[in-house]
Amino acid sequence: MLQPLHQTAGGGGLSETVACLRWSFLLGLAAALLWIPGAAGAALNCHKTCICASNIVSCSKINLTSVPTALPPYTVVLDLSYNDIARLRAEWTPDKLPKLHNLLLSHNDLHFLSSEAFLNVRQLRYLDLSSNKLRHLEEFIFEPLGHLQVLLLYNNHISQIDRSAFNGVSSLQKLYLSQNQVSRFPLELVTDKSRLEKLILLDVSSNKIKVLPTADLQALPAWIKNGLYFHNNPLVCSCDLYSLLAHWYIRKLNSALDFKEDYRCFLPAPAPPKTQVGVFELSSDYMNCSTFKETDEEAFLEQMLILGCDTKHKDMSKTWLMPGNVVVTAGSNQSAKVLRDGSLQISQVRPEDSGNYTCFAVSEAHNETLYVVLKVHNFTMNAGGETLNTAYTTLVGCLASVVLVLIYLYLTPCRCFCCPNRGKKGGEDSIHSSMLSVTPTHEDPMLKAELNRHVAFIDSKDLQGQNGKLNPNGDDEDLDEEAGMLGKGRRKKSVAESISSVFSDTPMVV
Repeated sequence: MLQPLHQTAGGGGLSETVACLRWSFLLGLAAALLWIPGAAGAALNCHKTCICASNIVSCSKINLTSVPTALPPYTVVLDLSYNDIARLRAEWTPDKLPKLHNLLLSHNDLHFLSSEAFLNVRQLRYLDLSSNKLRHLEEFIFEPLGHLQVLLLYNNHISQIDRSAFNGVSSLQKLYLSQNQVSRFPLELVTDKSRLEKLILLDVSSNKIKVLPTADLQALPAWIKNGLYFHNNPLVCSCDLYSLLAHWYIRKLNSALDFKEDYRCFLPAPAPPKTQVGVFELSSDYMNCSTFKETDEEAFLEQMLILGCDTKHKDMSKTWLMPGNVVVTAGSNQSAKVLRDGSLQISQVRPEDSGNYTCFAVSEAHNETLYVVLKVHNFTMNAGGETLNTAYTTLVGCLASVVLVLIYLYLTPCRCFCCPNRGKKGGEDSIHSSMLSVTPTHEDPMLKAELNRHVAFIDSKDLQGQNGKLNPNGDDEDLDEEAGMLGKGRRKKSVAESISSVFSDTPMVV
């Protein structure tokens, strides 16, 4: 009886022992799993899993599936890159990290960001979410990050960006969105100054953007255009696109200068489908776009004019030189003054304001010099029609004058020299009569014989008391043999030709 009882007791004790061992093994396995680095909610272990150096915590490349807990509050840099974290929930850090400035989450499997994920890390300056699997940026997702300056979102699968996704990120300076699936250029990020007024770099290269708002982009200040990158997109070729990039290239803006060969576009019909060419080749080989040239400024009299100093960098100190290297100084009585934004205002344009203007822009790290050539028209802006009427009136007056001259030459009555038996007497050639003849109209023979004299001209260089002018009509041997005699002198050979001049200042009466 005892043996069966013993056996029974022994059998029951063995089964209980096995059960206890089984539960102990399971509990031990569960406890061990809690300390595996990849386990969810694992506590930070700076001795075995992560590397802690002062205020830097690096947990990179240890196959984490969630963020470790119990992070020290003095952490400034937290590196969680190259892990397997798929979701960033609101409770990933239950305690506030008031000194955390850099959060690195690149090369994970992130496809979900909680709308409250950044509530406890409001002091972030640098956030790296690149090389993940994000697809959609929801509204107000980054709103708590009012101090964020750099946001890296490149190499994801982002195809949708809510227009209010970046609301509240007022300090953001650099936004990297390249290598995604974005199909629309986020113009509101660079035109709405109340939202991202400090943004100096926006990279949307290598996306799926086909059409750009070229007019709006051209109107932006140069310091913003200098940091806009949209190369390696399937852009549609157009002359507006060429003019935009050609202007940027002439201004030596980094976005066009550094990636000139990477700006390509697809030719529209009737070109073969998917024919891709370089944007800078559109001016000659393909679409025959007009070569872009910088245009000079033009103004009218009495116009108020503002010349912009459009620099590639923001917040630079600007000094202007007027034509003649005259420095524009504050408080002087000059017609020009420098405005708060660095542009030059000319209150009333005058003709002497034409010429070359120079803007010197200086900062701690950069120097720029811009030249503006101003051409001033010599009439006011509203006087264009009056100028046209004046020109038309002048033309009509000139034509009328020409008509009157022709009438005078060809339609006047016949003069005496063309009438028969008039102008000649006794076969005498009328050419020997001077146009300055003082023959009176009366018929008194005595006075007629006395006053009917002719004006002749002789060389004066051999005569005493003359003005010494040279004879233009003959040589010395053609002079009269008796040059000093006034009565019977023989004329020169060319006397008939010489007497035709009526404006000689040495006449001689014979």
